[in-house]
Amino acid sequence: MELTAEQRAIRDLVREFATEELRPQAGEADRTQTFPEDAWDGLAELDLAGLTVPEEYGGFDADRTTYSLVNEELAYGHLSVATALSVHCLATACIAQFGGEDLKERWLPEMVSGRPVGAFALSEPDAGSNPAAMSTHAEREGEGYVINGKKQWITNGSRAGVVILFAKTGDGEITQFLVPADSEGLEVGKKEEKLGLRASDTTALLFDDVRIPAGNRLTEEGRGLSAALSILTGGRIGIASQSVGLAQAAMDDALSYATEREQFGGPLSDVQTIQHKLADMETQLRAARLLTREAARKEDAGKDPRMDASIAKYFASEAAMTITNEAVQIHGGYGYTTDFDVERYYRDARITTIYEGTSQIQKSVIARGLLE
Repeated sequence: MELTAEQRAIRDLVREFATEELRPQAGEADRTQTFPEDAWDGLAELDLAGLTVPEEYGGFDADRTTYSLVNEELAYGHLSVATALSVHCLATACIAQFGGEDLKERWLPEMVSGRPVGAFALSEPDAGSNPAAMSTHAEREGEGYVINGKKQWITNGSRAGVVILFAKTGDGEITQFLVPADSEGLEVGKKEEKLGLRASDTTALLFDDVRIPAGNRLTEEGRGLSAALSILTGGRIGIASQSVGLAQAAMDDALSYATEREQFGGPLSDVQTIQHKLADMETQLRAARLLTREAARKEDAGKDPRMDASIAKYFASEAAMTITNEAVQIHGGYGYTTDFDVERYYRDARITTIYEGTSQIQKSVIARGLLE
C-alpha cells in the first residue's frame, strides 16, 4: 500500500531516531530494568508525544497509518519505549475524544511536551480480559467522586502524571475518569518483575478514597466501557505495528548473522534449512505488515476497523513470536546468550500476544465479526 510523501518522511525520521538513539541503549536498559528517560525526551522533541492530540492543542493529529508507522519504527529500536508511547497516546486520545474543553486545555498541551506522562488504567487483578468484572468503584459525593480499588499491569505506572481510570459508578456500569497521579490516596504499587519488556515501567495503582471533581469525568456514567473498547481498537493496530517492527529487527539480525557466520565450509546462509527458515520468516513478516496497514487504512477511510484491527493484532503478534523464535534458532547457542539482541526480542515478543487483548480475545472478536 503506497504511503504519502509525508508518511514516508515521518517513517524515515522515526527510523533514524530508533536506529541511532534507541537500539544502542536497549540492551542496557533491559539489563538494568530502567526506562530511558532521555529517549522519551527525544520523542517529545520530535512531537511524537502529541501523536494523537489535535493540532489546536499543539499536537500532531496523526492519521492511523502514520500512528502505525511510528509504532513500527520505534519497536524496531526498542519495544519498551514504543509501548510507553502507545499507552501515553491512549491517554491523550481519551482526553481528546471524551474530555470537556477545560480538561483538554488543562492537560493536552502539557502532555504534548511529554510531561506529564499518561497511563491507562483498565485491567485489575481479577479483571483482565473481562473488564466488566472490575471492582474499582467511584461513588458520587457532593461535587465530585470518591474512588476506591486497585488496577494492575499499568504501563507508565510510576512515571505517569495523569491516569485515565475506568471504574464502576452507582449504577454498576463502567465510567471513565481523569485522575491526576498526585491525587491524595493514589499509591503506586511495586514494579513488576517481567520476562520481557523489562525497561518498561509496569506497576499496580491503588486508590484509597481518592477524590476528584465531577468535571474530571470523561464519559457519561455507564459509557466508559464502550469508550475503552473504541480507544483500544486503535491501540490494537498500534500493537500489531509494534509486533511488525520487533519482527523486522529479529529478521534483520538473523539475516545478517546467517550471511556472516561460517559453518560447514561456507556461510550459514548456504544451508538450505536456514534458507527455508528465512523464507518463512520473511513471508510471515510481509503478511503481518500488510494486514496491519490494511487495518490502519480502513480506519483512515472512516470505516469500522474493529475486526481488521483484531486480525492484524492476532496475526502480527503470533508472527512476532515465530520470527523471534527462529532468529534465536538461527543464532544457535549464541542466540541463547545476552551477547546478541535476539534473546531480548524473543522475550519481548511474548507480551504482544497478551496485552491490549490476548490472541484468544482477538479470535473471539474476529469470530463475532464473521457471524454478525
